[in-house]
Amino acid sequence: MAEGCMMGLRYGMVFFNLLFWLGGCGLLGVGVWLSVTQGNFATLSSSLPSLSAANLLIATGTIIMVIGCLGCVGAVKESRPLLLAFFLLLLLIFLLEILFIMLFFIHQDQIDYYAQRDLKRGLQLFGTEGNVGLTNAWMIVQTDFRCCGVTNHTDWFEVYNATRVPDSCCLEYSDNCGLDNPGTWWTAPCYERVKDWLNENLVALWIFALCMALTQILGLVFSMTMFCQAVKVETFFA
Repeated sequence: MAEGCMMGLRYGMVFFNLLFWLGGCGLLGVGVWLSVTQGNFATLSSSLPSLSAANLLIATGTIIMVIGCLGCVGAVKESRPLLLAFFLLLLLIFLLEILFIMLFFIHQDQIDYYAQRDLKRGLQLFGTEGNVGLTNAWMIVQTDFRCCGVTNHTDWFEVYNATRVPDSCCLEYSDNCGLDNPGTWWTAPCYERVKDWLNENLVALWIFALCMALTQILGLVFSMTMFCQAVKVETFFA
């Protein structure tokens, strides 16, 4: 009975970690593709230039792949050290995610303030040499969200030292349209536009977060159950 239970746990653990590993491979592949084809297209921060969508996906995918591989090998070999290592790593990540969410909601006003300040500093690097990623990111954001600047289109006036904005701020794009009348520019702040978009998709984000949490909890339960079962089996045959 115990052997059959252990076999079922092993297959369940292997299948779970295989899916986990494949998910990591997918994220890593998308991250590498973005890095090769688009560069750091989604980096807007001047303080954290490496914080791009490509780099985040590559880092996340790599971590998931390593953890999935660890759990899979641990399940196949019924190795208690590997199972325990998998459990502790997954638990650490799960707790860090909960801590991050709590800190985000507790310090949301401060985060908004520092994020807007950092983004405004990043505007100063727009169009400068070596900052193609940041430049492209602002062009994409302003075009897609139909907005201009961080908190107002006048944020760009300090960048250019003139009453002008990037061409991506224009209602109808054309070369040097950012020099035209302000009535031809988007005036909505990009920071608020992006926040509104996130709020509109809040249900989808929470569903994704819940699925991630359930997946991690399932992994914790599988690994700890198998670890305890392995201990019982070893003690029984000792």
